[in-house]
Amino acid sequence: METAQKTITVTATVNAPVEKVWQFWNEPEHIKGWAFASDDWHAPNAENDLRVDGKFSTTMAAKDGSFSFDFGGVYTNVQEHKYIAYTIGDGRKVEITFTGNGDSTEVVETFEPEGMNSLEMQQGGWQAILNNFKKYAEANV
Repeated sequence: METAQKTITVTATVNAPVEKVWQFWNEPEHIKGWAFASDDWHAPNAENDLRVDGKFSTTMAAKDGSFSFDFGGVYTNVQEHKYIAYTIGDGRKVEITFTGNGDSTEVVETFEPEGMNSLEMQQGGWQAILNNFKKYAEANV
């Protein structure tokens, strides 16, 4: 499936200060708590070297063992508490901005779509993961 759209954006406002949101987004023990789209999935492994040219990898897996995959890439820009850019293993680019406003933080994630699944499916999947992040972060503040 060819996609004419260059990027997809998902957003969430997390009821937590930007310092906490940054910590929950980037520390492997926290990543394992939210990096999946639904309750029948989990993230049994996460590694994160948060620096330019640093690598990350998160294993996303169905809890019943039927399927798993590693999502990873290399960071191209990191600005603490503000911005992360990386390239996924397949060459697509992702940018995430964190805008703190006191006790809340807006997270905006923009990514280049892949060509196999519909744009709606990709946006829905990434939004579901971001919503799961919001839920995790707000429960752990």
